[in-house]
Amino acid sequence: MKLGNDAGYWTALEKLAAGSRVVIDRPKGTHHPRFPDMIYPLDYGFLEGTTGNDGAEADIWRGSLDSGAVTGVACTVDLMKKDAEVKILIGCTPEEIAVIDAFYNTGPYMKGLTITR
Repeated sequence: MKLGNDAGYWTALEKLAAGSRVVIDRPKGTHHPRFPDMIYPLDYGFLEGTTGNDGAEADIWRGSLDSGAVTGVACTVDLMKKDAEVKILIGCTPEEIAVIDAFYNTGPYMKGLTITR
């Protein structure tokens, strides 16, 4: 689904990502710390020195593209945690974005919507 056409939004996300160190604390193939059946299909982490919806750093997914460009966002709702967040997709191919979308939409408690750039 492609909804995002506001160049200012994407430029601001690029500046946020470029001005922050990417920290991968859940590498591809690792298990979620509280839900061992959940395996991260791509590198997952955060932008150091930022703040996201949950009060922690802004979350990111890191794909295989070398450019490091922001390629989209994933808007998520977690019914167990009772929260909603925006995850920044960095360097993700269309195929990787589809994998992220599937990750958020396989169970009854987590739902997500991906928006590509």
